[in-house]
Amino acid sequence: MLDNPRHVASIDESSLRYEGWRIVAVCFLLATFGWGLGFYGQSVYVAELQRQHGWPASLISGGTTFFYLFGALIVVFVGEAVRMFGPRICLIAGTLAMAAAAVAIGAVREPWQLYLADAVLAFGWAGTSLAMITNTLSLWFDHKRGMAISLALNGASFGGIVGVPLLITAIGQIGFSNAMYLTSAAMLVLMVPVILIFVGRPPESHGWNAAAKPQSSAQIRKDAMRDVGFLTVTIAFALVLFAQVGFIVHLISFLDPVIGRERAAVAVAVLTAMAVVGRVLFSMVIDRLNQRLAAALSFLSQAVALSVIINLHNDYVLIAACALFGFSVGNLITMPSLIVQQEFDPRSFGVLISLNVAINQVTYAFGPGVVGLLRDLSGGYALPFYVCIALEVIAAAMIMVRGRPATTA
Repeated sequence: MLDNPRHVASIDESSLRYEGWRIVAVCFLLATFGWGLGFYGQSVYVAELQRQHGWPASLISGGTTFFYLFGALIVVFVGEAVRMFGPRICLIAGTLAMAAAAVAIGAVREPWQLYLADAVLAFGWAGTSLAMITNTLSLWFDHKRGMAISLALNGASFGGIVGVPLLITAIGQIGFSNAMYLTSAAMLVLMVPVILIFVGRPPESHGWNAAAKPQSSAQIRKDAMRDVGFLTVTIAFALVLFAQVGFIVHLISFLDPVIGRERAAVAVAVLTAMAVVGRVLFSMVIDRLNQRLAAALSFLSQAVALSVIINLHNDYVLIAACALFGFSVGNLITMPSLIVQQEFDPRSFGVLISLNVAINQVTYAFGPGVVGLLRDLSGGYALPFYVCIALEVIAAAMIMVRGRPATTA
C-alpha cells in the first residue's frame, strides 16, 4: 500500500473549460444541502422537537450522537461504493437519502421515530458530505485536487450561513414539518437534474479505476491501521476535530456571560466567515504547500486562539481570536485527503480517505459531550478549553511524523 506510482496527467486541470470544474459546482450544491440538513441542521432539530414535544434534551441530542456514530460506519464504505457504482449513481443515492431523511424528521411524532429518521439521515450524510465529495472530485482532479475540494466545500459553510437561516424562516412561516417537506422537495428538484446533466464518466487518464486497484479494500484498511504515516494523519486530525467541534458547539455558552449574547453571535459569525476566507485563500496555494507542515501550523494557530479566548475577555480581542481560530477551520477537513494523495498509492485513495473520515467522525461525535462534562465537573470552561489546547499541540507534533518514505513503483 505504500507504493505511490505517479502518473502524468494529459488533462489541463487549470483550464476553466475543463469539465471537472462543473463537478466542483455540483459538489458545492451537494455540500450546501448536506451540511445544511445533516450538520448545522441538528441544532434546529433539537430546538424544534424539544419545543413541540417537550422531550428531554438528552433524548434528542442522543439521536444526534447516534446519527454521527452510525454515519461513521457507513462512511467507511463510500470509496468502495463510488468505485463500484460510479459517482453519478452514488450522488443521486445520497441526495435521495438526505431528502427522505428531511421528510422523516418533519414527520417525527415519537422518540423512536427520531432515531429511525437519524438512521436515514446517516445514509444521506454519508452520500452528501466529505467522503463522497472527496472521492468524487478525486476522479476528475489530481494536481488541482486541493483547490477543487476547497472550493466545493465552501458549500458546507454556505449551508450554515444561508441554508439554516432560510430553514428557520420557513419554520416560522409554515411550521416545522412543512418546512422540512419543502426543503426535501427543493433538494430533489435542484440536485437530481443537475447530477444527471453534469456528472458523467470521469476521465480514464486519472487512473482511479477499479481494474487498476492492487488490493482488496479489507487489505488496504488492514495495512493502513499498521502504517505510521496513515495513523499519524488520522489520529492527529481526529484529536483536532474533537477539540474544534467541542469548542464551537460550546462557544456561545462561553461567550454569552462574558460579552453578551449579541456580540457572542457576532463572534460566531466572524468565525464562520473566516472559515470561508481561509478556505478560499488556501485553495490558491494549498496544492503547492508542505501539507503536514501547513496542518501543524493550523493546529498551533487554533491553540493560540484558544489561549487568548480563555485569558483575555476584551470584546474585540475575543472576536479577533475567534477570527484566528476560524481561519483554519475549513481547511482542516481538506488537508487529510491531500496528505493521503501525496503519500499513498492513488489507487487506494478512496478507501483510505473514507476510513480517515469515518475515524474522525466517530471521534468528534464525542467532543461536545466531553467538553460539557468537563465544564460541569470544573465549574467553568477553562479546564475543557485547556484540554483542547493540549490536544491541538499534541496533534501538531504528531502530524509531523511521516513514518517510512513511500517507495516508487
